[in-house]
Amino acid sequence: MKRSSVKAVEKRLGAVALVAAVVLGAATPAVPASAHPRDSGLLQCQGTESVSYQPAVVLQPRHIRVTVDGRFTSCVGSQTEVRSGGYHEEFTLHTGCTNLLEGFRARRTYVWNTGDASTADISGNSTAVAGQVVTPVTGTVTRGRFQGRRLLQIIPVPQPGALQCLTTGVTGATGVTTLTIL
Repeated sequence: MKRSSVKAVEKRLGAVALVAAVVLGAATPAVPASAHPRDSGLLQCQGTESVSYQPAVVLQPRHIRVTVDGRFTSCVGSQTEVRSGGYHEEFTLHTGCTNLLEGFRARRTYVWNTGDASTADISGNSTAVAGQVVTPVTGTVTRGRFQGRRLLQIIPVPQPGALQCLTTGVTGATGVTTLTIL
């Protein structure tokens, strides 16, 4: 993807995350200040997510080992020490190109530059939009830093092509991601 295209996508994702933060924030009950003495206010992180599939995803569903690596290189917040972070997951799916967009529920642990972590119960559902698979992930931090706070992560990756699904298969994808913790 051209650098100008990546910047345009990052700008759109930032706007989407901000709107979602306002909407989710309005629907979320206030958390007492004493519950998060070090980390109050909005946290927004920008980075990338890479997904790899072994063996490659083809048209016909089969068991696939999925590895997910997320890296946030820039985090900003009004009252937090968090500046970067990431996550790593490995799991197996029975999937093919035709059902890669199905919804999911999972538990994800974000590890921060401060040395601590946030574990969240998350769910998401992907949609194909303009040549990309866009996955909005929502959830609540259940343990660690930011406990009790809601989150929204937007993850767009290139959509697999039909020819690729019918021949060599899809071995992975990388895209920009934005995480907002409210």
